[in-house]
Amino acid sequence: MTVTPPSAKSQELAIFYRRLQNDLLTQGLLRGDGGGPDTPFTDTQLARNFVRIALFNEYRDDGDFSAPLATVSKLRRWTKPIRMTVRFGDTVPLAQRDLDEASVSAYAARLSRLSGVPITITDDAPNFHVYFLGEDDRLEFEDELRRIIPTLSGATMRALINLPRDQLCVVVGTFEADKSTYSQSVALIRAEHPSLMRTACIHEELAQGMGLANDSPNARPSIFNDDEEFGLLTSHDELLLRMLYDQRLREGMAPAVAAPIARHIATEILSDGAS
Repeated sequence: MTVTPPSAKSQELAIFYRRLQNDLLTQGLLRGDGGGPDTPFTDTQLARNFVRIALFNEYRDDGDFSAPLATVSKLRRWTKPIRMTVRFGDTVPLAQRDLDEASVSAYAARLSRLSGVPITITDDAPNFHVYFLGEDDRLEFEDELRRIIPTLSGATMRALINLPRDQLCVVVGTFEADKSTYSQSVALIRAEHPSLMRTACIHEELAQGMGLANDSPNARPSIFNDDEEFGLLTSHDELLLRMLYDQRLREGMAPAVAAPIARHIATEILSDGAS
């Protein structure tokens, strides 16, 4: 297998993201401890965070990833088994591919345990596609992305191909006709990221691709918060995923209908000592 050397622009981005990761770590961010005594939360906070994260969209429908704008949505989740594939651009080093494929596989197993959705790593008829692409690889990604999601808007396509530098990674999904059940998801992770930032992207984008689609500045401890305090899925986030796939909730529920049910589930979970 031949690896194509990255361009000067890709190498510059790798330096930029390595410095960014170092800066975040110096500030005590990108935590991987899952939260602790310094990050308590109540059932009320958990329920409110669930509504904000699971029942709102992070971006506008025009695919402008540079301008997050939360909009009301309905409850979305998978109702069929996930067949996840991991793909790499030609510029990604072989050793890096091995690490990332192992990370995705381990994390997918964790997501499956929490949600109850069967997740298999396979290249046979996949419906959840995880791509690690360098800057040079992404420019040739349009045809494949169009094949996976033919209905993708031109604006979203352009935003993905010309991903702004401050957009570290992203996931897009499509749904069954007239339903709120996922049919395809595509996660795009920059290959130029150093290892911790790639792992953080795996954790956030794959969990968002399960249906936890939005961020909230009030969610803590959580990766669904743009402050970058936590880099890896937290105990709080695990509860959000369990709540999302609780059978007392239904696909397509509006926030006003889902909120009181979510509050009941949150109270029940925390009363059992799950926090």
